[in-house]
Amino acid sequence: MSDTLVLLVLGVYLLCLFGIGVASSRKISSDQQLFLGNRDLPWWAIGLSVVSTYVGALSFVGAPAWSYTDGLSVLLIHLNYPLAIIFVVTVFLPFFYNSGVPSIYDYLESRFGLASRTLMATVFLVSNFAYTGVMLYTTALIIGYLTGFDLTLTIIGVGFLVLFYTSSGGITAVVWTDVLQTAAFAIGGILVFGLVSLQLPDGLINRLGLLDRMDMLRLVEFSTDPADVSTIWTGLGAMSVYHIVVYGVNQMMVQRTLAAKTIGDAKKAYLLMGYVASTIYFIFFAIGVMLFAFYEGKAFEDNNLILIEFVKASSVPLITALVAVAIVASAMSSLDSSVNSMATVTMVDFIKRFQKNDCSPRFYLRLTRVFTCFWTFAAVVPAIFLIDSEGSVLELLSKFGSFFVGAKLSLYLLGFYSQHATEKGVLIGVVAGFSALVIAEIYFDIAWPWYALIGGGVSIITGWFASILLDGYSEEPHEFSIRGQKHLFELQGRKVQEDGWYLLPGSFDRQSLWLFLFFCVNILATFLFDFMYQD
Repeated sequence: MSDTLVLLVLGVYLLCLFGIGVASSRKISSDQQLFLGNRDLPWWAIGLSVVSTYVGALSFVGAPAWSYTDGLSVLLIHLNYPLAIIFVVTVFLPFFYNSGVPSIYDYLESRFGLASRTLMATVFLVSNFAYTGVMLYTTALIIGYLTGFDLTLTIIGVGFLVLFYTSSGGITAVVWTDVLQTAAFAIGGILVFGLVSLQLPDGLINRLGLLDRMDMLRLVEFSTDPADVSTIWTGLGAMSVYHIVVYGVNQMMVQRTLAAKTIGDAKKAYLLMGYVASTIYFIFFAIGVMLFAFYEGKAFEDNNLILIEFVKASSVPLITALVAVAIVASAMSSLDSSVNSMATVTMVDFIKRFQKNDCSPRFYLRLTRVFTCFWTFAAVVPAIFLIDSEGSVLELLSKFGSFFVGAKLSLYLLGFYSQHATEKGVLIGVVAGFSALVIAEIYFDIAWPWYALIGGGVSIITGWFASILLDGYSEEPHEFSIRGQKHLFELQGRKVQEDGWYLLPGSFDRQSLWLFLFFCVNILATFLFDFMYQD
């Protein structure tokens, strides 16, 4: 009965995704609508889509697996979301939204040149190709484990489903399916948290004492060892930089905000993410620690299946079925966003940019769907490769992404803040940053969160000096720098605010203050919790 119910509920859910794709496709007549819809999506839907794209991606699988191994201290590197979001909303988002184009890499050509745009668009496609493979593997792993279906065939089947509603309805379908998926994994997370709490042999309170003695509840770690991942320094320092890049210069994240009606709606969508992200991660990391108590630290062949195994063994069939849907939703929400963004970048930054003759909107629409198909099934390769992988997929993905952070960060920050930065200089900086990371990986024992600062720092410093040495000092700020934008707004007499939100890059919105206060409360609560369980 339990397996039948799981299949039934999962089937209904997948049919809903299919239906959203069909409904959204009726409003699509051009590739531009696939990229940005009609720029009429409500801010809260976009915000929930951002949440599900990143936070929901591997919460159900990777987060519990990670904390099961390392304890609650892994939460430290996820407390910085409000800081990252505030910086992105203040500096990055106005540049991208004001441009009116669907690709964030268009900015790089405006500021530096075509080579910079092409390089970063290529980096995005390469990194997201691997990311999409992880998403596809994760989704198939869950479905296969719960249903007994062959994992390779499940990977291909999930690819077909995502391909259909993503290519049919574009960003509109992606956002609305993400809303459904956010609701699914939020309900599922609460159900799992309650289920684990109720099934702990000695009760939650008694088990907290056991977890404390095993050092699984320690939150604040002041270690200065660069090899330690979960410390206060990596959390507030290195990972703040990492998440600025994740939300600020990641086409997959930014693209949905560009589909908002106004810049205020785009900013509100991101601010919603700032409030929700840390809370969600706390729930799922807490689940991992409680599962450690439930299984008394038992070793698993694949830690990524810990939560799924617990749910599958549950004696409540309906909860098992609902959680199964929630787990699948959490993975698919990132899969569809990634595929849509890669198709967008391929079309906007390569096909349209280098094609000399314009074609009809319908031709571009068909071609975009072809590339959606291509990237979906290209991701099957790394997904199948990951079948025999071990360890947390969340940690694996985070480490992989950290190699690209420095390059992305340097180009945009130098573009925003330096009037002397030139294309030749910043590209030399990118090469230097990658080289520094290769050296750090081979010769030093350094935790991956620090790669963001190492790669970014080397790239920025080298890029700045190389620009001056090769091209000299610039007398005037560039039009697409923060100082240049301020001067341009003044010269053209443009309004700097719209409905209480700044259009001008670098200007702090008063609404962001509340998110900063939320961050301060979280930090205070973290230290208080850690103090309670100190020996």
